[in-house]
Amino acid sequence: MAAQDFNFLLATDSYKITHYKQYPPNVSKIYSYFECRRKKGSQFNEVVFFGLQYLLKKYLTGPVVTEEKIQEAKLFYQMHFKQAVFDEESWRKVLEKHDGRLPIRIKAVPEGRIIPRGNVLFTVENTDPNFYWLTNYIETMLVQMWYPITVATVSREFKKILAKHLKATSGSLEGLDLKLHDFGYRGVSSQESAALGGAAHLVNFCSTDTVAGLLMAQRYYGCPMAGFSIPAAEHSTIISWGRSREKEAFERVLDQFSSGPVSVVSDSYDIFNACKHIWGDKLKERVMERSQDSCLVIRPDSGDPAETLVEVIKILEECFGCSLNSVGYKVLPSYLRIIQGDGIDLSSVDEILQKLSDEGWSAENVFFGCGSALLQKLNRDTLSCAFKCSYVETNGKGMDVYKQPVTDPSKRSKRGRLSLRRNSDGFLETVERGAGKPEEDLLVTVFENGSLVQDYSLEEIRKNARLRDDELNPTLHNHEQELLHNHIINGIH
Repeated sequence: MAAQDFNFLLATDSYKITHYKQYPPNVSKIYSYFECRRKKGSQFNEVVFFGLQYLLKKYLTGPVVTEEKIQEAKLFYQMHFKQAVFDEESWRKVLEKHDGRLPIRIKAVPEGRIIPRGNVLFTVENTDPNFYWLTNYIETMLVQMWYPITVATVSREFKKILAKHLKATSGSLEGLDLKLHDFGYRGVSSQESAALGGAAHLVNFCSTDTVAGLLMAQRYYGCPMAGFSIPAAEHSTIISWGRSREKEAFERVLDQFSSGPVSVVSDSYDIFNACKHIWGDKLKERVMERSQDSCLVIRPDSGDPAETLVEVIKILEECFGCSLNSVGYKVLPSYLRIIQGDGIDLSSVDEILQKLSDEGWSAENVFFGCGSALLQKLNRDTLSCAFKCSYVETNGKGMDVYKQPVTDPSKRSKRGRLSLRRNSDGFLETVERGAGKPEEDLLVTVFENGSLVQDYSLEEIRKNARLRDDELNPTLHNHEQELLHNHIINGIH
């Protein structure tokens, strides 16, 4: 059930209030769709579909139109436009005829599915011919889907990189789900952004400090606890002891958290001195007393990420030694690991892991934390997200519609009713102009006439989003991408 204090009538771009006056006479159906357009040269060729269920549950389900909300909207828009353009009569009909529930149908890709860009992700249409204008009225809210889709997509790209290096330098993918920790809570614009972005990351990983994302996964995706963390120091808990007592600050953390893993930021003054003379000398015995289940995770937090990390791991090797794993790469003792959370993005993670590999080190030694690059350094254009009308019915007759700007061919929109299918070559493709077969359509009705009709669990979504075999095998993956590229170039998609 949507929040009672939320006025859906005010949740749109204000110009949309005037659109009911602009459609052709006798129109009875508006049908629109959402996609992430293909863009030449983009680093993202496919997207993770996630977040629609939250939007539907929180804002659109149940009676969302009341007389009080109609009156509030009427007054607001009168003041805003300085003229009477609000369609009070039609909104009251929604209230009277449909008990305030939206006569809308939304069909969508199952959440968590990996879809090549340029394909339909969901469609929206009115189910009552009197309320054709509702379809695009809700565009504003639905296009905000760009955010969880983009975060889930970026997070999964991190997972591909981490999986590649972990498999190559350890022979397995053990611990992959904990390799990227969400540090982004403080770096986003709002609590809701933290919740949406944090939950989107949890589609791919189980490691986070973003409580808002965990709560969203719990409340809207049926997962009691989707992610985990460990006790960790911050600079305030270290520098509050004073520079001359850094060793005592570190020791205090070890004392307080002796039975499980603990992370200690160690660059307050000199990360190299801290690793060599405090951790590697004065507290060496205390570190070595710990086990794999209570390991010390040292956190550098400044400097060039790759150079600093390589230098830190060399110092730790000198102090604590290392062993070779089954594929011949060096691994620190099981009671000692490193987490790098500063300056992390898709490029730097790959660079760091490659440098470690070149120096003979396994990716097992390192965890990563990511904040802004995961949850904030992105926008609607990152994946070219768009919502467009593709089909209308007027006087009982259907018509496929589209836009085709002469100044930008990439913005050409799709035509007619759409479906998504897997073709005989195994590729996903969008079928336009109503030519798709219902039995082949991968779009699922998720919302109809004010009710949620499909409820996905985070467990199902994670299963849909898991890495494919070809993504874990670089040679096979490159061949797959070449086939997909040729498929797109040939215009079949």
